[in-house]
This record gives sequence, C-alpha cells and structure tokens, in this order.
Amino acid sequence: MKSRRKITTFTIVNVIILLGVALVTIYPFLHMIAVSLSGDVHVMRGDVNLIPKDLTLKNYVHVLSDSRIGTGYLNTLIYVTLGTVISLIITAMGAYALSKKRMIFRKGFMLMIVFTILFSGGMIPTFLIVKNLGLMDTVWAMVLPAAVSTWNLIIMRTFFSATIPSELEESAKIDGLNDIGIFIRIVLPLSKPVLATIGLFYAVGIWNNFMLPLLYLRDNALYPLQIILRNMVLVEEMASVSGTDAVVIQESIQYATILVSTLPILLLYPFLQKYFVKGVMIGSLKD
Repeated sequence: MKSRRKITTFTIVNVIILLGVALVTIYPFLHMIAVSLSGDVHVMRGDVNLIPKDLTLKNYVHVLSDSRIGTGYLNTLIYVTLGTVISLIITAMGAYALSKKRMIFRKGFMLMIVFTILFSGGMIPTFLIVKNLGLMDTVWAMVLPAAVSTWNLIIMRTFFSATIPSELEESAKIDGLNDIGIFIRIVLPLSKPVLATIGLFYAVGIWNNFMLPLLYLRDNALYPLQIILRNMVLVEEMASVSGTDAVVIQESIQYATILVSTLPILLLYPFLQKYFVKGVMIGSLKD
C-alpha cells in the first residue's frame, strides 16, 4: 500500500508563490490576446480585460499583410538558424577541449574565460572591430560578435566533465578513434540534453536580439523582426494621428504585432522539453 505524501506548510507556501508568479507572467499575454481580438468599440470603452469582445481577426490580417513582417521573419529565421548552429559548434568544441585535464594551459584559458564575465571589451571597441573587418550590413554582423556565451560555455564544459565517462572515451580510443572522432561519434550523441538546452538559450537570445541590428545594420532589407516590431510599435505610434480612435486602433495593432513576433519562439520549447529531462546516459555503459 502506497503511503500518502504529507503536505507541509512549505509546500503550500511554495505552490501559492509559484501560482502568483505564473499569474503575473501569463496575465499580460492574455490581456494582449483579448485586446488584439476585440472590436475597436469595446477597446475604446475599456471593456476588454481577459476575454475578447466582438471577436475579430482584422488586426492580425493587417499585421500579417505588412510586407515588412514577412521580411523580418525571414531575416530572423536566417539569423537564428545560422547563429545557433555556429554558436553550438564553437561552444561544444571549446567546452569539450576545456573539459580535458590533459589540455595545455587549461587553467589559464579558464581564468581568461571567466574574466570576460566581469569585464568585456565594450561596445565601441567591438563596433570598431566589426567595422574594420567589413562585417557591417552583413548577416555575419548578427552572428559572429555574440557567437559564444561564456556562461553557456562553462555550463557545457561542466556537463562534459561530469557526465561523459572517461572509460567510454578510453574504449573508443582502443577501437581506433581519435579525439575528433570521439567528439563527433560518442560525445555529441550523448549530449542531446545540454545541446538542446544551450541551443534554446542561443536561439532565444538571437530571436530577441535588439542591440546588434541597431549597431551594425543600416539596410532595411536586413532588419530582423525585432527592429521592425520596434518601428511598428514606437515609430508609427508617434507618427499616428492624435485622435482617440486612431490611438485605440493603433494599440490593438501593436498587441497583435507583439504576439505575432513572440508566439513562434514560445512554441519552440515543447519540442525541446523532452531533452531537458531525458536521461540519455542510462544504458550507455555496461556493468
């Protein structure tokens, strides 16, 4: 007979706090969804809270019919895909090398890497480097300057050190594999959870990237979705007609634009969630 789990005061308080955090987090999305799907009259009256009134999709039709949204989506998908792949490759290779105790000057490299968490070159030196390398107004300006996150590198290095058994690598060497072969054929297939997690971090960071395109892009055709969203939400708001109806309609369009740009990256998480909890190391070694 299974014993019932005792509900403690800590559990009750913890659940209440987490429910409060979830409510505070979800409420703005529900409000934006309700306003973006409601008719102008109800929005103008302030009747809309969490439930749409006079359901309409005209705001989304207006947003999706804007050619800038399509261009921004395409550019952002290119930046996210290319940037995530490059960042994962560089981070995984660097982390695997740093996880090996036999690496020359290993502690010195780790000290320099950790140092960059507290101190960086700064915005102006980085801008001058990107400009002198001829990366301005190119796809690479959105990918290379932030290709490696020090924190993600340390997380992946710790994963390799604590999770990949040295016995497995020794067995692979006996079978004739070198370090590159071990990394590609043994380590990477067993590292799906950390690759999915770090990849999601990189993808979200690139998707929400706002500063790099402001600094390095001048061509409107290269603008990612976030810059186009900023122009639609802020610039057009200041240029709109100063009338009550125009402001209310503009508010509904703004909410629709924000949701259109936010939902795709939110929908990515369920497809990667299984890798966060899946124990791929189970069964990789025989007793």
